[in-house]
Parts: sequence; C-alpha cells; structure tokens
Amino acid sequence: MIEKLISEMILYYHGDPKRIQHFMKVHDFARTIAVLENLDPETLFTLETAAVVHDIGIHISEEKYGSAAGKYQELEGPPLAKEMLTRLGFPENVITRVCYLVGHHHTYHKIDGADYQILVEADFLVNLYEDQASEKAAAHACETVFRTITGGRFCREMFGV
Repeated sequence: MIEKLISEMILYYHGDPKRIQHFMKVHDFARTIAVLENLDPETLFTLETAAVVHDIGIHISEEKYGSAAGKYQELEGPPLAKEMLTRLGFPENVITRVCYLVGHHHTYHKIDGADYQILVEADFLVNLYEDQASEKAAAHACETVFRTITGGRFCREMFGV
C-alpha cells in the first residue's frame, strides 16, 4: 500500500524531482528511525504514510500564497492528503491521523506521539541538508528538536556536531 502511495505521489509531483527526492528521503529516514526505535507496526504504517504525503500542500501553497511556508502547507495539505488516501483505500483511522500530521508537521510544540516526533525529526534531517544549514544551526536543531535516541544520533553523526 505504501508503494502504491509513493507511485501516486511521484505522479502528483510530475516534473518536480526536488520534491520527489525530498519526500522519498523523509520517508526513508522516518522508517529507519521508527524501526530502530521499535515503533509498533500500526504506528509505523501511519508514520510512513504521513512521511510520503507530508508536503502534499506545497504546490497549492505556492500557487495561492506565493509561498511554500510551513503554515500554508499545514493549511492546504490535509484536504489533498485525505482525498488521495481515501481514493487509494487507506483505513479511515490512518487517514485521520495522517491529515493531523500533515496539518501540524511544521509545528514543533505539543508533539503528541512517536509518529509526529519521528516525522519532524526525519523532515529536519532532510531539510538541514537540503538547505545547507550551518553547523551551528544543525547543532541547535539536534539539541532542541530531536527527542528519539536514533534521530538525535543521526543528526549528530550526519552534521558532525
């Protein structure tokens, strides 16, 4: 089911390899962190689903607001995710949680679950690299954002902090 969703998202982002590369990397980091943190299978499935669609609202945000800012993605993403996941036959409880995660993944306070925490960490790992963050910025993120043992270790090892 995740593979079908990935295929659908590649079609959705047709002609935008940067965004395709981004969600694939976030998915892979999220899955790896989750497995190493012993996440249960149901939460892992929800996390993987959310990681694939987490930025689904980015194109419409750029069109409507002229910005890819996180607040616009959080606003525009959930309805798009819901439509796609419903069409692909995802369970309703997964759709509900994924829409919540898509609608909050740029909000870093009040993180309410391992799936949410790991999604944020995976997205940070990729964004710090893609944005060529300074060592100081990476160190700050490692210290303030990361809560899982695995995610924190990945952050420190990747960025040498």
